[in-house]
Amino acid sequence: EHEKMTTIESNMEHFHPSGGSGTRFKGGPQDVVQDSKYLEKEKQQHKVYFRSIAPYLKGAHELAIFGPAQTGMRFAKHLERYNYMLFSKLKGVEKADSMTENQIKALVKNYFGIHNEI
Repeated sequence: EHEKMTTIESNMEHFHPSGGSGTRFKGGPQDVVQDSKYLEKEKQQHKVYFRSIAPYLKGAHELAIFGPAQTGMRFAKHLERYNYMLFSKLKGVEKADSMTENQIKALVKNYFGIHNEI
């Protein structure tokens, strides 16, 4: 079989809400940061990104998700809800952050017990 590696850019914004007046006086004026607004926007961007990934996985026999923080679990839940056929091929979800292409290949080979070159 032939394996290939494809990078799919997310084009997601990184949200770092800031707010508050910065006053050091107790009871002084403060701005309220609308966290729910940022969280909803981030959630929608994840959904769009996850939908863009799924077509690349259609021919997969087995699937493992590696991603930062809760992103992998979010994608797994997205597959369970919107693409159960792919979800049924899921063998695991692991946290992984900022890896080189060679590190990714080694992780996948180790995870699936692959000994040939990708």
